[in-house]
Amino acid sequence: MRFALVNNMRCEASPSLIAFCPGCSQPMIAKCGTQRVRHWAHRGNRNCDPWWEPETLWHRAWKNSFPPEWQEVIRRDEADEKHIADVMTENGLVIEFQHSHLPMQEMAARESFHRNMVWVVDGTRLKKDEPRFIEGRRHFRLPPVPLKGVFVTSSPAHCFPFSWLNCTMPVFFDFEGIGTASDMSGQNRGMLWCLLPERVEGQAIIAAVSREVFLDGARKREQIIPIRAVVEMIAVGLRRERAVAELNARRSAYAHPPSRGRTFRRSRRSRY
Repeated sequence: MRFALVNNMRCEASPSLIAFCPGCSQPMIAKCGTQRVRHWAHRGNRNCDPWWEPETLWHRAWKNSFPPEWQEVIRRDEADEKHIADVMTENGLVIEFQHSHLPMQEMAARESFHRNMVWVVDGTRLKKDEPRFIEGRRHFRLPPVPLKGVFVTSSPAHCFPFSWLNCTMPVFFDFEGIGTASDMSGQNRGMLWCLLPERVEGQAIIAAVSREVFLDGARKREQIIPIRAVVEMIAVGLRRERAVAELNARRSAYAHPPSRGRTFRRSRRSRY
């Protein structure tokens, strides 16, 4: 955890501080070594949130793009189940930054718990992920409606890890990794590639979003991408495209009917 309570104030880890967990009120230990990013840890193997994972520099760089009060927000549902969101904006959008492998059952549980959320996935964790995406982009095509930075593909498995293909929330893949603090939100950084959760006419929808647009949307809106509007526009365009293709196929069949070979009957009348 980045923050723990010191005299009821959220503070970052420091060797001289005595702190308590904001979720369970148990004592915390400051981990301030040189191998990992500074953080707070529960004593022993205890952790009050079973979904909590060790942070990487990639995690911390992304979280630092948002105000401290939006980071590590404790959430409870109707059954008083408690979990800590990586980031929760003032508009109620939860952003979960995921570096390590995540079982599909836990992925589904987090989506059900947070409801309005997006994933940001570290695409640099495995060496094969970025080359697969670059190769898979050959299968992208523009949708039959004018939407900037939006593509469709019938082969999302050629681009993205299988475990993320069936999420019910948008998944933003970060194939660039961390940068310096000054360029994290700059336009010189690479794009994020968002796999939308719905399929239309068998097509997956992918949106290319700059980091600047991502951060601006996350800070100002409940949804970074207006998913419903994008899906509906593409659905109308693809249905129209399919209808035109079917009509052209019928016209072609009518204009060029299959030829019927002539049959010749041998005359029964003898020539002699």
